[in-house]
Amino acid sequence: MNFEASAVQTELRNLTRKFAQKTIASTVEQDERDGLFRTEYIQELGTLGLTGIPVPEEYGGAGLGYQDYIVAIEELAKVSAAYAISVAVTGLPQIILSSFGTEEQKKHYIPPLASGSAIGAFSLSEAASGSDAGALLTTARLEGDHYVINGTKLWTTQADSAEVMILMARTGGAGPRGISAFIVPRSAPGISMGKRERKMGLHISHTMEVVLSDVRIPVKNMVGTEGEGFKIALSALDSGRITIAAVGIGLAAAALEVAANHARERYQFGKPIGEQQGIQFMMADMSTQLDAARLLVQRAAWLRDNHQPFTTEAAKAKMFATDMAMSVTTNAVQILGGSGYTQDFPVERFMREAKVLQIVEGTNQIQRIIIGREALRSREF
Repeated sequence: MNFEASAVQTELRNLTRKFAQKTIASTVEQDERDGLFRTEYIQELGTLGLTGIPVPEEYGGAGLGYQDYIVAIEELAKVSAAYAISVAVTGLPQIILSSFGTEEQKKHYIPPLASGSAIGAFSLSEAASGSDAGALLTTARLEGDHYVINGTKLWTTQADSAEVMILMARTGGAGPRGISAFIVPRSAPGISMGKRERKMGLHISHTMEVVLSDVRIPVKNMVGTEGEGFKIALSALDSGRITIAAVGIGLAAAALEVAANHARERYQFGKPIGEQQGIQFMMADMSTQLDAARLLVQRAAWLRDNHQPFTTEAAKAKMFATDMAMSVTTNAVQILGGSGYTQDFPVERFMREAKVLQIVEGTNQIQRIIIGREALRSREF
């Protein structure tokens, strides 16, 4: 691995930072309070080439790798974790279709997602199947040249804004082998939005219940083959864990910057609190944890870009980076003291946003199971 940022990565970082700080930063705090998601921001990010970074150029993407992708995600998350997640979630259908879609599906669905003119969603979880995703109950019954889908999906990020969802439904018997993947346009008759979750944070990012009542989807909208949906979902989650880890790094970096500035400027006992050893020790731990997480994420992205197995490394990166984000943002609140607990400073928002990163894309307990199983199989450490 080369630890020096490439010219492309430097350009991506500067481009994303400029847009995030100039545009998103001016509205993020109020929009978080109002729960307002601005689709125009995704469109503008698409115009800048930031919504299709890891997708082949022939389908409208930038044709770059995950090592480049995580740079942009991290920079967005420093200002708004919600919009960083939105870009990552819109990326999931593109990643799935790039790997498993037909040529017709790729040409039809990827370009608008890659350009930011359309928003994407990924729908897997249900009330009875969260971590146990293979137990989902939504059904897809074959009738002639269509599948008829019935069921209710939960925790579908930006479903109310997404033109295209990749949705998992049961076409066969019980268990993972009975699950298939479908492209489901939001315009399909029979789709309705249920409740919008009232969350601790990420209010800009709407998390929706999706109700499907006799939704007819053409057979050609199946992704992969019948019964392949669970494998497709796991593959998408492996890639998604890298981007969620990058969101954690962006959040933690932003929190560390606020904490460092406060420690330099806040005087107690006649000197900046940053000169107190207790604060210095906290800053040392936060900075070291951030660097360690960034290296884990870079390694997982490098493995993916070089077509090597990366499931375990993605799980390690996601687990460590999001646990780190929770720790660093919590300590940032502590360093700011009473001010950190107010909405006058963004660290309380960072802390609330970090919490969900330990849950999404597979809880960190699930990541530990993945990592632990692999460790028991391994003969070398």
